[in-house]
Amino acid sequence: MSTEDKPLIFEVSQNNFEDLVIHNSSHLPVLVEFMGMWSEPCIKTEYAIAELAKEFPGDFIFAKIDIDEQDELKQQFSITNIPTLVVFKDGKEVQREEGELQLEELRILLKHYGVFRESDELRDQARAKHMAGDTQSAIMLLTQAISSDPSNVRVALDMVQIFLDIGEIEQAQELFDRLPESAQKTDIGLSISTQINFIRLAQNTAGAASLQAQVFKSPDDYQARFDLAVCLFAQHDIEQGMEMLFFIQENNPKFKEAAAKEMIGMICNMLASSNPEESGAYRRRLANLISE
Repeated sequence: MSTEDKPLIFEVSQNNFEDLVIHNSSHLPVLVEFMGMWSEPCIKTEYAIAELAKEFPGDFIFAKIDIDEQDELKQQFSITNIPTLVVFKDGKEVQREEGELQLEELRILLKHYGVFRESDELRDQARAKHMAGDTQSAIMLLTQAISSDPSNVRVALDMVQIFLDIGEIEQAQELFDRLPESAQKTDIGLSISTQINFIRLAQNTAGAASLQAQVFKSPDDYQARFDLAVCLFAQHDIEQGMEMLFFIQENNPKFKEAAAKEMIGMICNMLASSNPEESGAYRRRLANLISE
């Protein structure tokens, strides 16, 4: 990655399309977003691509086309849905994606065209090691990644996640607190912050085993169910924790000023980036309950 280059972001029209897109695609991959300035998914995708253009200055071109201003280009490329992302390489369209794209999805797309960070490769290797149970090797790989690319805060966030997974809460909190606020407010950062909060809250309950026994004894003990949900979330058992909350929402929606509904929304937000399908399913389930 060249640190001397500037991000290559352009507004494209019919007049400059040939030069900015077709000609330049012989040298660099060109990501063309057909968008409407009034569309929230378009704006979110634009923001994500622009962030990557700043991260990888000079490595790819981001070309924005406003379909309301450039109807001829819209017709030429048969754009029926927005946002539509079209990738050009060597003068030709090589890939097309419709709908909002998340930052991590765009990273995967760019990697296909040779735009990526070596430290992210080490992150992927570390994640595989951790999932396979070789956490020590995962920590070593992340340490190597941090040393080679200290500006990649995603590596540090992965390290925080591993600390949480192995129960080193204080180490996780300490490392997380040292990260810049911008990193803490990313989707991954917010997810980790939520996990830390649940772990802290779980420490103030009677404990998962005791609460499970209480719920078995008294199924309508909503406080026990709520506290058990907190403990389950702290243990990464999202499915069972959500079942506790949905039981409360279905049978006593006003419990503690709709606390179950609020926590379901919090979990949905936490899942939104890592598992959007699961997040969406829980949101729809909640919406159906509320509308009954």
